[in-house]
Amino acid sequence: MVSVLFMQFTVIFAVCLIASNILETKQMVFGPLHLTGGLLIFPISYILNDVVCEVWGYRRASILIWTGFLTNFAFMIVASIADAIPGASYWENEAGFHAIFGLTPRIALASFVSFIAGSFVNAYVMSRMKIADKGKRFPLRAIMSTVWGEGADSLFFFPLAFYGVLPNEELPLMMLSQLVLKTVYEIIVLPVTIRVVNWVKRYEGEDYYDNNVSYNIFAVFLGNKKE
Repeated sequence: MVSVLFMQFTVIFAVCLIASNILETKQMVFGPLHLTGGLLIFPISYILNDVVCEVWGYRRASILIWTGFLTNFAFMIVASIADAIPGASYWENEAGFHAIFGLTPRIALASFVSFIAGSFVNAYVMSRMKIADKGKRFPLRAIMSTVWGEGADSLFFFPLAFYGVLPNEELPLMMLSQLVLKTVYEIIVLPVTIRVVNWVKRYEGEDYYDNNVSYNIFAVFLGNKKE
């Protein structure tokens, strides 16, 4: 039987991904920092990833990640189709709509690859550290998984999306800015994350350890489950 809470977390996770992709079209500069609007909401997906992996384990986190990926992919396909269909003659927002939903294939590919890489790295680090720590030091696991996950996300996204488009010297600064700010975001909301994790564990009566789990990211499709 699937947990209702897990289903709700999955829905929120998918909504955060879709919303962050839309907000990514907003470019912002704060002093030396080059940011996107997606920073406002995307880190929430990593927090939800942490909660699910901590409470229900890596396999459930895999289901969460792939569900988020597939719903986001479906949304982008529909948005691209809507963007390609000519607007009504009296409609004056064609350029604005295209600026938001007309992602180039290169940006879309970078977004999908970086999301998969970052999310699974985040879940893997959470899972392995929980076993090594025997369930202790959740705050450290949450922070370190974010550092590794966001690092992998930035490492893939910015070169794939912007290499040859932006000056090469700008890419490391953008990657570092995103990594640092998203990690700070995680640290700021960590007290809330801890309370949510503890509450969900009590409510669900669940505190899963990934002993002998398969870390193959396609295991949920292949039925490759070692538990």
